[in-house]
Amino acid sequence: MVRRLQGIWIALFLMMTLIAALLMTGIGAVMMTPADIFSFLTGADQGSNEFILQNYRFPRMVMAILIGASLGVSGAILQGVIRNPLASPDVIGITKGAGLAAAIVIILFPKSPVIVLPLAAFGGAIVVALLLYLFAYKKGVKPSTLALSGIAIGAICQAGIQYLMVKFPVEVNAALVWLTGSLWGSNWDDIVLILPVLLIFLPISFFLTVKLDVLSLGDDVAEGLGIHLQLTRVVLLLVSVVLTAASVAVVGSMGFVGLIAPHMARQVFGPQHKYLLPASAIFGIVIITAADALGRGIAPPVEVPAGIFTAIIGAPYFLYLLRKMQTSR
Repeated sequence: MVRRLQGIWIALFLMMTLIAALLMTGIGAVMMTPADIFSFLTGADQGSNEFILQNYRFPRMVMAILIGASLGVSGAILQGVIRNPLASPDVIGITKGAGLAAAIVIILFPKSPVIVLPLAAFGGAIVVALLLYLFAYKKGVKPSTLALSGIAIGAICQAGIQYLMVKFPVEVNAALVWLTGSLWGSNWDDIVLILPVLLIFLPISFFLTVKLDVLSLGDDVAEGLGIHLQLTRVVLLLVSVVLTAASVAVVGSMGFVGLIAPHMARQVFGPQHKYLLPASAIFGIVIITAADALGRGIAPPVEVPAGIFTAIIGAPYFLYLLRKMQTSR
């Protein structure tokens, strides 16, 4: 009965989140009421609101939903595999690795085909993930030190990005908004680019929730239950890296979403990954859609990148978690 109720609550929460995201499409330089949005959905509005919603606001809403779900699930997977509450794609450097590779493409190869950018971001994320895997498992690094290793690797990648910005001051303008993390300019073509990746890897992550639960019991118990530890970790890390790289490739670095969303989900729905992963996806959607709405509505017509708001929320929360871990010892 409890499990059934949790499933019902997650479904209701998802429905309310999607409705809220739909209503927040009315926020921006041109403000729209819920009645205006409803008129568009029913086909009654054939004026300027239709053009704005169909070509600008709705693609951003769909992109925010996809990116929020992707980063939320990616963070939940990393925290489950590493068994470290401070783990997230941006904290341990995966986002920075994808960002550096993508920045190289944007700045040095601006005429590259569209498909090159996500491939470069994927390659950068893979390199960082391999480095972290070597530190964490091949040399026996404790989970408590993994966040520091990731921060160090991320700092190196960030230094590379800053070097490119100083070396190529003219070309860097095209990458500044992207590096901050923004849904500005998101269109249906971007959604078509990222959607196949998420349709493949999000279901895979939900299929692996049982293995995540077993890993949380510890290596000895997991091996006793027949889990191949190295293979399972590699598969789960690969899923997390792909979800992160795909997100970074289309909207840039949305900091701390993968850290905050799983913690919020865990507080509400508990640690069982069958519910934790979909709940993390929902909370990720809430964070991204709210941050994007704030960016559009706080000082119109100027737009503030959503990544600024996620960092403002996430950085203090990271320090709070770090402090909480130190006091609990």
